[in-house]
Amino acid sequence: MSAGADGRDVFEYALLRVVPRIERGECFNAGVAVYCRARSLVVARTHLDEARLRALDPRADVAGVRAALRAAEEFCQGGAGRAAEEDPGRRFRWLVAPRSTVLQPGPVHTGLTADPAAEAERLLALLVR
Repeated sequence: MSAGADGRDVFEYALLRVVPRIERGECFNAGVAVYCRARSLVVARTHLDEARLRALDPRADVAGVRAALRAAEEFCQGGAGRAAEEDPGRRFRWLVAPRSTVLQPGPVHTGLTADPAAEAERLLALLVR
């Protein structure tokens, strides 16, 4: 697929939310996953605000949350094992599938961009940091 007439392509994104105590349902944004089919690209960018995490759960497993965020980024890059065999679209769909863990995806949104990797950085700055 090539870019649209204006050089931009459709992309999808979802926020990655940290839910330290599932039973309470409180969460905060800690990352974003971006998928662009036309560019065959899926990327995740994350940032953990440790103070927010501690405010919601003073006994939170900070290292575990960091590991989950790092794993999301590595999974999008193709990582190892089965992830390396999957195309970017399947990796994105797996990442944004609903789950009940400390790291949960938000709803999927769409937009247009000329640079999906830069879009991930822009969304991280706008919606997470």
